[in-house]
Amino acid sequence: MQFYAKSGRGRATGAVAAWPLFTRMRNRRAWYRYVEDPYLHDSTDLALVALCALPLFLLLLGIGSAALQSVCSRAAAETDGPPGTAGTGPEPLRARVRPVLFVYALRGLIVWPLPIAVAAWADSLAGYHLDTPLPLERGSWPYVLVSASPAVALGVAVLLRLALSLAPAAAAAGLRPWAAVRRSWSLAWTRTGAPRVLVLALPLAAVAAGVLRLAVQAALPLRPVVRELLEPATGNFFAAYYAGILAPVIVGVLVTAALVLPVTCTAFAVLHDRLRPPVRKG
Repeated sequence: MQFYAKSGRGRATGAVAAWPLFTRMRNRRAWYRYVEDPYLHDSTDLALVALCALPLFLLLLGIGSAALQSVCSRAAAETDGPPGTAGTGPEPLRARVRPVLFVYALRGLIVWPLPIAVAAWADSLAGYHLDTPLPLERGSWPYVLVSASPAVALGVAVLLRLALSLAPAAAAAGLRPWAAVRRSWSLAWTRTGAPRVLVLALPLAAVAAGVLRLAVQAALPLRPVVRELLEPATGNFFAAYYAGILAPVIVGVLVTAALVLPVTCTAFAVLHDRLRPPVRKG
């Protein structure tokens, strides 16, 4: 509940920050209507606002996911092990959230810079926004290789993401962030761990994609409802328009997170407990 409350406050903060942009778009629309000119607004400013708000949403998502991973790992440890091994009271749980959050940040820094950098590099050399085929001639082998490089980089990122999928569970088990990343890497790249991680990750990804698609489709009737409610209430056509577009997506993401994240966190916590080496006594 606290996570959803924080997410609601984060969305409200983003909406307040973007409100001057919507107001300017509304005023320009009114002016162009007054002079009887068609108005096609530029979405660059809106994309910039969304990009600036992205770290806030990622932080809120990371905090909620870290808390959920800690709870699921604790429940899995109490189920598999003797009572009392996972710790009692709120202090052990709160102490696990911070390293799990750091693991999410560290994993993101490892996985995503490569595909983002390669995509930006390929777009600068072979993007369709270029007026001329220079610096690479369209249809040539260098152009084809550069155009295909983002897909290759994305494949590498997916492999890295699979290799580090056990890191949050390892951090929730008590390891420091870098040690948790190393443990996930060592467990995933083994003859036993690799197929288990793959068999677990692929169905979960398919289920998440399916639930997201169904939830968004089921929430599509919210678009006209949100638009009709917000436009007369705020007097801002563009704010109501974009809120109507985003409403089904937000509902779909929340429903998918509520249904899939607990299962995913628990499943990887159990897999981590199965794969990690036993603790030696004495």
